[in-house]
Amino acid sequence: MSKIACFGEVLWDIFPTHKKIGGAPLNVAIRLKSFKNEVAMISAVGNDDLAKPILHNINDLEINSEAVSVLEDFNTGEVTVTLNEKGSATYEIVHPKAWDKIPFTKASENLVKQADAFVFGSLITRDEVSKNTLYQLLKFAKYAIFDVNLRAPFYTKEILVELMQKANFIKFNDEELYEISAFLGSKFNNLEQNIHFISEKTNTKHICVTKGEHGAVLLYNNELFYNSGYKIKVKDTVGSGDSFLASLTSKLINGSTPQKAIDFACAVGALVAQSEGANPIISELQIQEFLNS
Repeated sequence: MSKIACFGEVLWDIFPTHKKIGGAPLNVAIRLKSFKNEVAMISAVGNDDLAKPILHNINDLEINSEAVSVLEDFNTGEVTVTLNEKGSATYEIVHPKAWDKIPFTKASENLVKQADAFVFGSLITRDEVSKNTLYQLLKFAKYAIFDVNLRAPFYTKEILVELMQKANFIKFNDEELYEISAFLGSKFNNLEQNIHFISEKTNTKHICVTKGEHGAVLLYNNELFYNSGYKIKVKDTVGSGDSFLASLTSKLINGSTPQKAIDFACAVGALVAQSEGANPIISELQIQEFLNS
């Protein structure tokens, strides 16, 4: 299995009736670890009671936490999650929190240098401190995986373009793809044409676009691969995209064919969406039974 470092927010997702540990990069790390990869988390928490369960959880899962800094001046992150009648989530993300202030350390540098892949998202660039740390770490990444995660007003298209140009792999949802393609001057309305447009504009050979219940499209070395999705009853969509990305990353990094990888990733994303919260326990047997059915 592979070594993978994940960079970005760790926090609490606050639902109307309960709260759960989350943050997109941590969700990705947790799912990657469930597939037996060697995973490290690079982030920051406050020196407060909210941090302790997060750190315990990371360590209990045997995710490397040596580059999760504990900060005195900022609180551990919290995000208020609202679900609509279809289970789709919207988020209220307060600034600043500890994960906005992730310091660059020798430990984080070493973890990225040793990793086969480095996963990061766009939300982390909303604060100059974490953004600058990300830019420093990207210099050492062998294979940079960029999860475009547009949360208004916490992004600028100029930074998104810069990060896409630094990435080896970019993951969008379809709305994000069209928004960024238009910003870059695309005249295309077709999904595949815009994927190729972004690939040429950013010199990125690996791009994946998720389409919600309609599956995903993967561009891998100039060839397109498709999965049309799985019919499920959605409980909530929190973390389903993160598990999708983790599953796709794990399969591709460990030598799977692109078609098998996207089929597997869509299955895991669907299984998460029909469960509560971002990180339900899902066994390999459950995934195979789901794929076979």
